[in-house]
Amino acid sequence: MSEIKDTHLEKEQLEQDELAINTIRTLAMDAVQAANSGHPGTPMALAPVAYCIWQRFLRFDPQDPIWPNRDRFVLSNGHASMLLYSLLHLSNVQAVNEKYETVGHSSVTLEDIKNFRQLDSKCPGHPEYRWTSGIETTTGPLGQGVATSVGMAISSRWMSTYFNRPSFEMIDYNVYVICGDGDMMEGLSSEAASIAGHLKLSNLCWIYDNNHITIEGDTKLAFSEDVACRFTGYGWNVVRVGDANDLDLLTRALNTFHKTDDRPTLIIVDSHIAYGSPHKQDTSAAHGEPLGEEEIRLTKKNYGWPEEAKFLVPEEVYSHFQEKLGKRGHAMREAWIALFDRYQQQYPDLAKQLYQMQHRQLPDGWDQELTPFPEDPKGMATRASSGKVLNQVAKNLPWLLGGAADLSPSTKTHLEFDNAGDFEAGSYFGRNFHFGIREHAMSAIVNGLSLSKIRPFGSGFLIFSDYARPSIRLSALMELPTIFIFTHDSIGLGEDGPTHQPVEQLPSLRAIPGLYTFRPCDANEVLEMWRFLIPLRHQPVALILSRQNLPTLNREKYASAEGLHKGAYVLADCEGKPEVILIGTGSEVPLCLEAHDKLLSEGIRSRVVSMPCWELFEIQEKSYQDEVLPPDITTRISVEQASTFGWERYVGEKGIAIGMETFGASAPLQALLKKFGFTIENIVSKAKELLQVVHR
Repeated sequence: MSEIKDTHLEKEQLEQDELAINTIRTLAMDAVQAANSGHPGTPMALAPVAYCIWQRFLRFDPQDPIWPNRDRFVLSNGHASMLLYSLLHLSNVQAVNEKYETVGHSSVTLEDIKNFRQLDSKCPGHPEYRWTSGIETTTGPLGQGVATSVGMAISSRWMSTYFNRPSFEMIDYNVYVICGDGDMMEGLSSEAASIAGHLKLSNLCWIYDNNHITIEGDTKLAFSEDVACRFTGYGWNVVRVGDANDLDLLTRALNTFHKTDDRPTLIIVDSHIAYGSPHKQDTSAAHGEPLGEEEIRLTKKNYGWPEEAKFLVPEEVYSHFQEKLGKRGHAMREAWIALFDRYQQQYPDLAKQLYQMQHRQLPDGWDQELTPFPEDPKGMATRASSGKVLNQVAKNLPWLLGGAADLSPSTKTHLEFDNAGDFEAGSYFGRNFHFGIREHAMSAIVNGLSLSKIRPFGSGFLIFSDYARPSIRLSALMELPTIFIFTHDSIGLGEDGPTHQPVEQLPSLRAIPGLYTFRPCDANEVLEMWRFLIPLRHQPVALILSRQNLPTLNREKYASAEGLHKGAYVLADCEGKPEVILIGTGSEVPLCLEAHDKLLSEGIRSRVVSMPCWELFEIQEKSYQDEVLPPDITTRISVEQASTFGWERYVGEKGIAIGMETFGASAPLQALLKKFGFTIENIVSKAKELLQVVHR
């Protein structure tokens, strides 16, 4: 082990630091060995770095790990999870329940560490938000942690401009991120670093573990760029620490971050993993193999550690964390609570809003401007009606904010009421974000905003949801109430052609567990969609909206749009038992209604079901599902301008799914609709075919 160097500390302090750091290292070794899987090398190498952040800088109270103005710590190279679990255990971070209450026991116990990567342990293979208190975000896929941290830093800046008043600095937290070579290689980190530098987020600090190792070996196999120059070009302040064990240099670098007020900071830390035997290589231990009992014994001997001891935590290490991080963090939180009490007296409305936001509560009257849209045969695109409703809601929900990946004029997501403003470098009050053409970073940033209790949305074209999918998936995994707005939802793009016409995107979004995917058929379904989604606290949503106008239906003639709240409902029916059921979503629902009228005129009894959200329909009582789709009526047709994948669950073996079996084409819309069978004539013809089969 390289000697820990810190010439400015007393010998006793140095010994305490070394004991604590070696405890982190040996816990990582023992846990990975017991699990027979995991990554011991990176936690061992970065133990001094994380220790320095937590013990000397982090504004964090282990007794209340969710107080609003805490600093955020993100381990973006999540395979090094034992580094974070060790810190959570040694600092005795308390567990918090869904009611935002501490429950009187540690978030990570020594028993959890002993069961690292085992079923039900609070120490899974990668850090998971909600599963283990003290973890600020789920970091599995590399690049996600650093990108999400940008949203956390943005949140701090926005909340500070909204809530802070003279003598009341209610929100001003910093964000610390440890990342590695894998994060730097992923394109997502480039998107995120670019926008962070553009916005001059000086409260953001990435600490880059420059250890030159990936799974395949030395990074020179595939990675030779000058990271320092790259980040300088992004507009970051770049600091270098030549030895990860040098606490003095690490402290100086972090102090530089605190003094920098005009840009984010990247600290490049050179690390090297030293083991007990000189022949041991970094590669396997850094990436997924236990050291082995003999190597662990030799390494512990090198540390001056009891060679046969396993999961040893000297009592003085617990007290050392309590004396530093514990006392400092607790004092800061107590001071903040006292400040909040005074803030409540002087600014009661703002204090109430801050409390509501942090507890995912809604202000009174958030929906007071929502009124039904009148019948309109010409209608409007659902992207347009959604934009109108979004503005009505956001006006009365101050922490509902977001933007687009350079497409807000097309996605209709620009907030236009007075004082909505733009969020820009040095001017952080605005509620309109400009993410640039960065769909992946946008979605990760939206997750970071949501983790900070802002209610965010991000928007783009549905075809580009492919660029955002990893972050959308993590949003669902973390159970965040994020809002992803996707427009231009079908071959309705016409002349733009198949590169821009989504086909498989809609069913692939429906495949993400926990994500509600909505495709409303008219302005009033849009209104009810927003009325439903705003109170959600743990479910992300994807809104799939049309570019072309759709008629606003006469809701006295047809069923109320409130049926959307159950995912699917009978929109139009016949007298007696239906002979055929037409199921549609979005722009195809009006088409189904026209086919319904045609069938009725020919004496064929039909029913039209609008199914804007599969996921909501699936959680309804079986009796309701059978009421909408009677099991004994097997003549069913689904109509949707997307891949037919998945529709068999609703149309059954005897039904027909009218949809896309190929990519689209470049042509005027009406020509495309005819080519791909989205016509009244085709639906009626298919219905008659089904009925002929039944009556044979």
